[in-house]
Amino acid sequence: MTLLYPGTGLVFTTLILSAAAWPHAAAPHAVTATRSPVPDEHRDDTPMPPTPPSPKKVPHTVVFHGETLEDPYFWMRNRDDPDTLEHLRAENAYLDAVAQPTIQPLADRLYQEMLGRIQQTDLSVPARKGTYAYYNRTEEGKQYPLVCRRPVNPNGEVAETPEDILLDLNQLAQGKPYLALGTLEVSPNAQLLAYSIDETGYRVYTLRIKNLRTGELLPDTLEKVTGVAWSSDNRFLFYTVEDAAKRSFRLYRHVVGQADSSQDVLIDEEPDPLYDLEIETTLDDRYLLATHSSFETTEIKILRLDQPERQLATILPKVEGRRYSVAHRDGLWFLVTNQDAPNFKLVVAPVDRAEPSNWVEVIPACDEQTVESVEVFKNHAVVRLTRDALPRLLVIDLSEVQATTPPLDPSTWPRHEITFPEPVYSTYPGDNREYDTTTFRLTYSSFITPTSIYDYDLVSRERVLRKQTPVLGSYDPNQYVSERIEATSHDGVMIPISLVRRKETPRDGSAPCLLYGYGSYGASIPVAFDSNRLALLDRGFVYALAHIRGGGDKGESWYADGKMAKKMNTFLDFIACADHLVERGDCARDRLAIEGGSAGGLLVGATLNLRPDLCRAAILSVPFVDVLNTMSDESLPLTTGEFLEWGNPKIKEQYDWMRRYCPYTNIKHADYPAILVEISLNDSQVPYWEGAKYAARLRERRLKTDTDPVLVKVNLDAGHGGASGRYDSLKEEAFRYAFLLNTLNAADFQ
Repeated sequence: MTLLYPGTGLVFTTLILSAAAWPHAAAPHAVTATRSPVPDEHRDDTPMPPTPPSPKKVPHTVVFHGETLEDPYFWMRNRDDPDTLEHLRAENAYLDAVAQPTIQPLADRLYQEMLGRIQQTDLSVPARKGTYAYYNRTEEGKQYPLVCRRPVNPNGEVAETPEDILLDLNQLAQGKPYLALGTLEVSPNAQLLAYSIDETGYRVYTLRIKNLRTGELLPDTLEKVTGVAWSSDNRFLFYTVEDAAKRSFRLYRHVVGQADSSQDVLIDEEPDPLYDLEIETTLDDRYLLATHSSFETTEIKILRLDQPERQLATILPKVEGRRYSVAHRDGLWFLVTNQDAPNFKLVVAPVDRAEPSNWVEVIPACDEQTVESVEVFKNHAVVRLTRDALPRLLVIDLSEVQATTPPLDPSTWPRHEITFPEPVYSTYPGDNREYDTTTFRLTYSSFITPTSIYDYDLVSRERVLRKQTPVLGSYDPNQYVSERIEATSHDGVMIPISLVRRKETPRDGSAPCLLYGYGSYGASIPVAFDSNRLALLDRGFVYALAHIRGGGDKGESWYADGKMAKKMNTFLDFIACADHLVERGDCARDRLAIEGGSAGGLLVGATLNLRPDLCRAAILSVPFVDVLNTMSDESLPLTTGEFLEWGNPKIKEQYDWMRRYCPYTNIKHADYPAILVEISLNDSQVPYWEGAKYAARLRERRLKTDTDPVLVKVNLDAGHGGASGRYDSLKEEAFRYAFLLNTLNAADFQ
């Protein structure tokens, strides 16, 4: 491609070299110059700025309810078209050319800095199951962990014997650019290991079974596995598989040691494309749970694991809008359900009489809190709640509760809440594998406190810190401050924001700020520690997390107010949070950056269309930005099931919702900020072409601002989560931070 740079007398030839000539997927972007024969005194040796790719336009239209939308980049969906890969490599080449002078050198320094905070050779806290304690460990220089175990002595302590290495993921990853571990289940007799591996990033998992005594692999090979469970006698393996649209939909029973999977018995199937089928076992190892769930409705079927060849039975059938989950103890179901309880409640019912008429309330419905989940042990239950946009853990004493002693009166069951010291934090149940125990493992962290694993005594209420993730170097938590503030959204609703900064960071508008958001699927982004984030905080950044509607931070109503017809609230909440940070003096407009990934990328893209002036920089990671096209194509993974989250554009009213905010559709002629878009070629959740098309259209329509590039970083060997190796993943994070520092003109912070 030959370009004339006006006013310089220079003709530049841009060479995009074939990827086959380079050991890595991203081809370099080489720029050579040829000079016109002009006198020396008129020469301008100013180097030409890199030129972004200019992909071809192929006419393509789609008609929605009488409205015709043009999509000249639709061709990018065809990864078999040589032009597609050529364009993606050209994006990486342009990124390299832009990054080399300033961003990449800074990214390299940040990577070393971040790596210096990590204890590379490390060990997780062992978790007991039966006669073994299981743990992961990492070794310096190796990308992946080793899965290990040691025997447990009669006194409960881990034996000081040579460890068994169940899986060395580094060996499995040799010669492969990507590796991800899916399921990992040890048989009840502790002699067999069922595990699944994805080698592309597309989340297609192949399951193998390993003999832990001999180290040999059994002949069994099962494809497209999404979940697995063992029968009590170790003879059978139950597993679920996905369909062409990556929907988990069938449950099989497999004879262990049988190479021919065509002989497996289909024991359950979910025909409705709105539903997924997932399996797990109860903590007491009595039942297999087969959960059929959509975004709005649940049905759970059960099978006694000691009677593996019997048929499944249904706990509660599908009732539109009713959702529930269960745990088992001594003939009782503990059900978390939203029936007559928008924010869920906890009830108990006999195993053979689980219908609502037999329910007894343990935690009633409440507007001020949401019942999230319950873990039930032999003599205790631990309930995870959300209240005031913070997680809570409630312990209930069941030592006097018997299923054969009616009437049940849960009001007499002793209970207490586990307390935590900080005003903003995250906590959730840890790796609890034992049913008959009085020790509850929990994980705790905050923006300031590194991830901490505690063993909590459910009887004495004492807690023991088993491990806190080490932060190497000079980290002092006393030098940082975290707080919770609120912003007023467009309709008067108060939106929580969690903040962290160094104590000396000023609030006069001079500090740079990164605002992160998600706001979909009822998910709550935890207020958790990240040692990598110190690279920003120690350079004077404020980090803010917006708890916007569409997430689950303040219960089901918070989620419902940010989905379907009310999705626009999500974006307006985020804008309100950004404006509030500027008004408070946490940062100035030209020092503000925003970030989101996946559905959070949709958040950022929609926000930028509504307010292109909102910030100075934006990061969209594997962003869901082509909403109308994706949600109208039911052949794509996830589309059909998510009609209940976003809507179905084939329905006029629902099309109108999405038409208002679809980032790709609504890009306008405006001054957008500097933007970094990250995509992965093997992404099965958000296809690579969404971000690629978005960037191409954005460059086409935005006003000319040379200092604000639109960059696309393409991982040609990964899926939705980016690089699988821990070092490669760290390099990706370092690049994001370098982009922010460089774009926010934060040279004094570098």
